[in-house]
Order: sequence, then structure tokens, then C-alpha cells
Amino acid sequence: MYARQAGCPSDFADVTVDFEPWEEGVAFETPADLAVRGDATPEEAAEFQAAVADGIRLELAALETGTTVAVAVVLRAMGIHAVDSHPRAFHHAGRLAVRNALALIHPPARPKRRRPSPRS
Repeated sequence: MYARQAGCPSDFADVTVDFEPWEEGVAFETPADLAVRGDATPEEAAEFQAAVADGIRLELAALETGTTVAVAVVLRAMGIHAVDSHPRAFHHAGRLAVRNALALIHPPARPKRRRPSPRS
């Protein structure tokens, strides 16, 4: 979910995606039974879906040099707000989806606790 309240209008996009192993590259799929919460015209929904795909592709392209990307991404659900949803918000949601998926695979290292130094 990407939500930012900084006045009116704000940013809102809620997406559920599955990342699955696939051939080298990025395949983006939107199934016919996509769950859409909220109101959007078919044209708006298609624009939001394209923005999610673009955000995912850009975030994966920004990975370290030499990283091989081989993934199929399936958009399962979208939450849309009548006022605050727009393509840029869905683009950010796509980028965040990649970051969240990578954090599940490679959690950030926890800092080691330092032992207190002995008192003299």
C-alpha cells in the first residue's frame, strides 16, 4: 500500500501482487478475475495497472549490476480511492511491492549488540 497524506489531493494506491519464479526478465500479468475495490472506469483501472507494472519494472531494473531478474508478477487486487488514486501513486505502490518482496527474501541485517566495556 502506498498512502501519503500531504494535503488535498493526497496519494493512495493499494495493490496485492504475487512474485513467482519465471524465465529471465519480468512478466507482468493481470488475471481476468482481478479484485478491484473502489470505483474506477475501465480506462482508469487499465492506467493504474500499467503504472504498477512500470513501477515494478523500474525498481527491478535498479537492482545491483549483475543481478539476474527472472520473475512473473501477478496483480491480484487493487484498492482505489475516488479522489486520491492516480497513476503516480500506483507507480510508487509497484516500487514498494518489489522492496517488500525483497525484504522477505533478504531481511536486513540486525545490528550486533556491543558488549559493555569492563570498568576499571
